[in-house]
Amino acid sequence: MNLKKLPLLIFAILLSGLLYAQDKSILDQLHEVAIVDQKVMMPMRDDVRLATDIYRPKTDDPVPIVFSRTPYNFNSYNNGELVERHMQTALEYVKRGYAYVIQNERGRFFSEGEWDILGVPLTDGYDAFEWMSGQSWSNGRIGTIGCSSTAEWQMAVASLDHPAHTALVAQGFGAGVGRIGNFYEQGNWYRGGAGQMLFTAWLYSTQHDPMAPKLSSDIEQEDLLRLQKFYDMAPRYPRVDWAKGLAHLPVQDIIKNVNGPKGIYEEMITRKPNDPKWYQGGLFHDDMDFEKPAFWFVSWYDVASSPNLFMYNHIREQAKSQATKDNQYLIIAPTLHCAFLRATDNTVVGERSMGDARLPNPEITFAWFDYWLKGEESSSIKEMPKVTYFTMGSNEWQTSDTWPPKDAQMETFYLNSKGNANSRLGDGILSKKKAGRDNPDSFKYDPMKPVPSYGGNVCCTGNAVQGGAFDQQEMELREDILVYSSEVLEEGIEVSGFIEAKLYLSSDVKDTDLTIKIIDVYPDGTAYNLDETIQRVRYREGYEKEVFMEEGKVYEVNMTPMSTSNYFEKGHKIRIEISSSNFPRFDRNLNTGGNNYDETEGVVATNSIHHSNKYPSSISLPIVKK
Repeated sequence: MNLKKLPLLIFAILLSGLLYAQDKSILDQLHEVAIVDQKVMMPMRDDVRLATDIYRPKTDDPVPIVFSRTPYNFNSYNNGELVERHMQTALEYVKRGYAYVIQNERGRFFSEGEWDILGVPLTDGYDAFEWMSGQSWSNGRIGTIGCSSTAEWQMAVASLDHPAHTALVAQGFGAGVGRIGNFYEQGNWYRGGAGQMLFTAWLYSTQHDPMAPKLSSDIEQEDLLRLQKFYDMAPRYPRVDWAKGLAHLPVQDIIKNVNGPKGIYEEMITRKPNDPKWYQGGLFHDDMDFEKPAFWFVSWYDVASSPNLFMYNHIREQAKSQATKDNQYLIIAPTLHCAFLRATDNTVVGERSMGDARLPNPEITFAWFDYWLKGEESSSIKEMPKVTYFTMGSNEWQTSDTWPPKDAQMETFYLNSKGNANSRLGDGILSKKKAGRDNPDSFKYDPMKPVPSYGGNVCCTGNAVQGGAFDQQEMELREDILVYSSEVLEEGIEVSGFIEAKLYLSSDVKDTDLTIKIIDVYPDGTAYNLDETIQRVRYREGYEKEVFMEEGKVYEVNMTPMSTSNYFEKGHKIRIEISSSNFPRFDRNLNTGGNNYDETEGVVATNSIHHSNKYPSSISLPIVKK
């Protein structure tokens, strides 16, 4: 042997071993450490079977279960990014001594039955807990986890209080929140009674056409295991340019117009915010019980940060047991929807740098489940504050025992102008003093020329809206946006909590919308959006009835609360924008007083915001005193 070539040979052997390890699929790695049981058809009480993959440690000892239920494809032979994440998650949990169980909602892919949003009936979750806890390899403790559609079903199922459902981790869970206090979002379908268009785009690529082929209801696991390797029941959804597709009228025909699948969209779009059907499915409402330890993850630039935070507070205030109240934890990150793990040492959300926004989220989750499912003492959980939140602007993580922080005090700023607050070139100001004489600011709202959504707290709209913080200066040159700014701040101000706005409106149409944004304005004029909301005026008195306007009358409109934690530095300004559209973040009000979803033509509205002693239009900010 040529000894001079030995180091090179050793290097080649080591390199080939490394390459071999890299070539091994996650499924191969799972087979090495886990008992893999795929396409288990778990029976529900009505004999419908749900396709389930089970990965559990190679041990004879019973183990705790981490359970994820999803409408998305998790076939291990599919090479998609989402599948890779599911498989990697399974591998990590198995290595830590957990069984990881993932299941498709009924009617999705290999699961039998008819799909409905959030996988109703609600009893499917209870039946799954019953089946899993009865297995010989289960220690009887089940934790649930997921983000977005794999999180949103957890709250309502928790209300059924199955004894094996021990704890949950809900991330980006807004579409599971139905009615919470003044929020009638009904799973992100609405905000302030206006439709959120994210579900139009999402349902296009999620709902299965009722005419789609289905497998035999008596198919055996052996056949499913063979089929999944080359056929995974995944429909092909052609890509849609949603920037154009969402503009189609009537709204009820948007999916039909792009030759999309038939499904539940056409029925759901006809529901009003308090339709009884919202209370028959998988949504959590504030009249339901909740007695489970929970770890909640929220994002500032997600679609439902305010309803999510109301949900957290509701549990802490209304749970029956003190133990439940004491075991609710919350993390609020400065990220987009389900982007908690994408934070870096320079986290940029839209155009704004948040600095180092990293947290050890996986380790926090593992410690949470170790504590509740294994009974292991965890100093990291015991010592963790109830609320960990990120303050933008100062770009720092902070902690509190409550949300909002206890030392946050509401301060009210009143709208003022000489009647020309149109655009940022106008004379609109935010003042601590009420305006004396009423000089209303008026603008034309043409639903055929709506204010376009630019950044913001969005999800799932394809290429139609890019979420995050973007400079609004150019947008603020529009005459149909009213702009009100504070004086230049002489000292920095932290705003952390719920932001309330009361506006006084008159209009020449029966119904219209009001939109509002809160903005951080830098000394150079850069104007970053923080949060936004909308109110359909017909619902200003509540969602049990529609009350239309009369021309010439002024109406008080209380906007649904916004939320943020932002440090406005010295030299900055606090700004709000008011208009009547934010499209396609929200659907356009056609101003007719009609159904809106089945209409193709709108009318132009002249809307006026009043501000005076009699009509004190205002915004109230939770300011944290340092």
